[in-house]
Amino acid sequence: MLVTGTLRKMQTELQETVQYYWVFKDNFIHVNQLLDKNIHIKHVANECLNCGLDKKIWRQGFCYDCFTSAPQAGDWIMKPELSRAHLDEEDRDLEYEKKVQLKPHIVYLANSSNVKVGVTRKTQVPTRWIDQGAHEAIAILETPNRYLAGIAEVALKDHVADKTNWRKMLTNDIEDVDLLRFRESVIEHIPEEAKEYILAPENEMHINFPVLQYPAKVKTVNLSKTPEHSGIVKGIKGQYLIFEDGHVMNVRSHEGYVVDLMID
Repeated sequence: MLVTGTLRKMQTELQETVQYYWVFKDNFIHVNQLLDKNIHIKHVANECLNCGLDKKIWRQGFCYDCFTSAPQAGDWIMKPELSRAHLDEEDRDLEYEKKVQLKPHIVYLANSSNVKVGVTRKTQVPTRWIDQGAHEAIAILETPNRYLAGIAEVALKDHVADKTNWRKMLTNDIEDVDLLRFRESVIEHIPEEAKEYILAPENEMHINFPVLQYPAKVKTVNLSKTPEHSGIVKGIKGQYLIFEDGHVMNVRSHEGYVVDLMID
């Protein structure tokens, strides 16, 4: 079977085991059904996720021009503490920024390889945790806007990591942590203006990923350097495909790539 489409992050559904879907313009693939199958991926073109043109992808699925101008790629996306819509201050497009920033946000702890702190819109729970490959996660705060969540995250970064060790996550070199106890140990570091948004403690969420075999070591697939890759899919975790030979492909880093996907 041959499918051609533009890569975007895989859509997910939380079930007993996470279900993954590749959604293209004219069709979709239930990615879990690719387990133990040989696939061949070939990069054939680009399609900027903003302007739709066949231009070199710069970051986050955008060409350079769109990455530096589109509101969906503003600095506040990666750094929530830079959000200013609550002050009625525009970065690139105030109407868009208000739609995203002035919504409930969750500050959370997630354990993918190590415990990290993060921020996401409430509507993105548990999608954000799945995308990070977290096998357990717990919420700390629910704030009314992105800025308050951002300053809480910044304060907690002095006491909790804010990055995932993706290599450990993909080799399943993980450690289970009592996130409820960990949560209580860091609450005191939340800024005063955000403390009223601390949530009542709830049990951590556990997430199971469809992985048949974890690699001992990982090697990355980079379609911009090597435009074709073939292999037997042995797992899906976070936004990564795991191949039998130890290669892993980060789907998020290939957003905007148009590919031919051959499934044996």
